[in-house]
Amino acid sequence: MNDSRKVIISWSGGKDSCIALYKAVKSGYDVSCLLNFISKEFKRGCFHGLDSGILKAQAECIGIPLVQKEVSPDMKNYEEEFKQAVLELKKTGIEAMVFGDIYLDEHKEWVERVCRELEILPIEPLWGMSPERLVNEFIEAGFKALVVSAKSDLFDEDWIGREINKKFLEEIKRKNICPCGENGEFHTFVYNGPVFKKRIEITESSKLHKDGFWKHWFLDIKQYKTVKKGDLSA
Repeated sequence: MNDSRKVIISWSGGKDSCIALYKAVKSGYDVSCLLNFISKEFKRGCFHGLDSGILKAQAECIGIPLVQKEVSPDMKNYEEEFKQAVLELKKTGIEAMVFGDIYLDEHKEWVERVCRELEILPIEPLWGMSPERLVNEFIEAGFKALVVSAKSDLFDEDWIGREINKKFLEEIKRKNICPCGENGEFHTFVYNGPVFKKRIEITESSKLHKDGFWKHWFLDIKQYKTVKKGDLSA
């Protein structure tokens, strides 16, 4: 049964939020915008580290407005800043918010509590799915994504920039790491897929080792362009 409620999507630019959007659209939800939080200090996504500009380009390729809100660098006021952002959007008539949680109870409990306090419905289209099944579904649907961040105690730099594909899935299973990186082991950036009207082509990038909330490898995307889907000459 289709649900036409007006919703917003909790957005990181990665595979889980992207396939949650895909499932929400297929279910008939009216997606008003993608809500993304960036560091006030660095102007990058709070968890994936993606530059605000490439996240805007990604949203333009999808064709859904991106709402970006800045949060304090240490994340100490994240919950209050999150609530303020959602309350502003609630004035536009949104009734629910879609999240990409899969199996971490503490994440789901936080979402349910905060949404209850905001008086909106939390929607968790990925909840309870097998991580392996979810990655397979992501690949088979035609999504394209790269690893842009990975904990350096678990991965070497060769994993950075890798495509999320069947080979990736088999290798990460052999490492006994969650295929979805649900515990923050790695993060991704989606550059094409069935919800995209255009695709992003990365033309210049470099691999960095960073020491933030944890030590990790990071793909610094320096140059990119948007091109028509199917245009191989671009």
